[in-house]
Amino acid sequence: MSSSPNLNVATECSKRPSLGRHLASPLIAAYWRPILLVLLPFAAGYFLSYFFRTINAVIAGPLTAELGLDASHLGLMTSVYFLTFAAIQLPLGVLLDRFGSRRVQTGLLLFAAVGAALFARSNQFAALVVGRALIGFGVAGALIAGLKAIVSWFPKERIPLFNGCFIMLGTLGAICATSPASWLLPYIGWRGLLDVMAGVTAATALIIFFVVPDAPAPVPNVPCSSSVGLRDIFGDRRFWRLAPLSTMCISTAWAVQGLWAGPWLADVDGLPRASVVLHLFVMAVTLSAAALLLGIGADRLRTRGIPTQTILGCAALLFVAAESLLILDVRSVSYASWAVVAGMGAGTVLSYSILAQYFPKEIAGRANAALNVFHIGGAFVLQEVIGWIINRWPAHDGHYPAIAYKTALGLMMVLQIIAIIWFAHFDQKLRTFVAKGIRRWVANHRTIAVSRSTLLGEG
Repeated sequence: MSSSPNLNVATECSKRPSLGRHLASPLIAAYWRPILLVLLPFAAGYFLSYFFRTINAVIAGPLTAELGLDASHLGLMTSVYFLTFAAIQLPLGVLLDRFGSRRVQTGLLLFAAVGAALFARSNQFAALVVGRALIGFGVAGALIAGLKAIVSWFPKERIPLFNGCFIMLGTLGAICATSPASWLLPYIGWRGLLDVMAGVTAATALIIFFVVPDAPAPVPNVPCSSSVGLRDIFGDRRFWRLAPLSTMCISTAWAVQGLWAGPWLADVDGLPRASVVLHLFVMAVTLSAAALLLGIGADRLRTRGIPTQTILGCAALLFVAAESLLILDVRSVSYASWAVVAGMGAGTVLSYSILAQYFPKEIAGRANAALNVFHIGGAFVLQEVIGWIINRWPAHDGHYPAIAYKTALGLMMVLQIIAIIWFAHFDQKLRTFVAKGIRRWVANHRTIAVSRSTLLGEG
């Protein structure tokens, strides 16, 4: 399929000053064709990626009851999704830059469909792991294929906004993997649910192949060697400024929301299943809303001289504060704390927008894939590490003690603070803000600790 000149509106629309002042109808009018034919089909693929990433938190109960899995089994089975996801990222970036998002995404989603069908029919732990691994492999390109398409079809100054819209639509998959999926389980079971999603995934692959046009022709004289592109990316100091913070915050959010939030709510907070599912639903809604808000916010704040890097640093500080409240067991703001944790998972809107400022669009696939290796690889490692730490304590009637979960999350938080300090080291404004934020966090931590001690003493 050849590209249509009517779709290549990036240059023309980037010259329209009205788009800088309006975000609604003029923007849609200017970009409706690439939104309809490019953004929405790839968003459907990303929807599936988020659904499969999150669904184990809902089906963990019936799955472990039927097959007799423990925390380590559950952690490995869930995190292997991230392992295969991460393993393909670098070659995937090269393939996207060379063959385009349409062809690559179509082929990968067919693997995901096969993996979902296998998972639905598995009766042994090994088969579950293989099915989950195929799903991870198949949806590995959902994010960066969509981001690559956005870079190809939309002007650079609008990338944060369209990244936010794309990720917001994709994260609706996390919403559907909570209450809606839980509602279906009594009727079709977890096996039937995975069978349905296998069919939906195969259909999405066909839609992308037959509906999405090829991207505009690349700019000539741009090196297409994969080694040159990756060497430039990994040799760039700015990449190594961004990667640790983006990884520790986003990967932790994914690892927690994708698996450990449900067990925490049941074991630490002692909530019944209905309340657990409601918390997960709120988290999923927040994730979706955060993606859109971060995209719009970054787009607006950019015009006021506030760089996207500063927004990411502030979001990371808020994330650490929310984790602190969870560890300190401040349940009066439980929904808000979990919502912030989930919202950090949409930080990719900011991270990939920052990358778009650092590297030309001809190697955007490789740049996004390079960072995604850290995101997904980090989620795999952190999800497995959290499970390993929790398993150091004995379970009682299938429930682990609160100290196990808090120790695991505390370790994640320490690593995030280190990453924030490293990131802020390169930005004077952010460094000052971080210093104030850390002082306030320490003061609030002491106040809460003193209050708890006083209450215990009075009791």
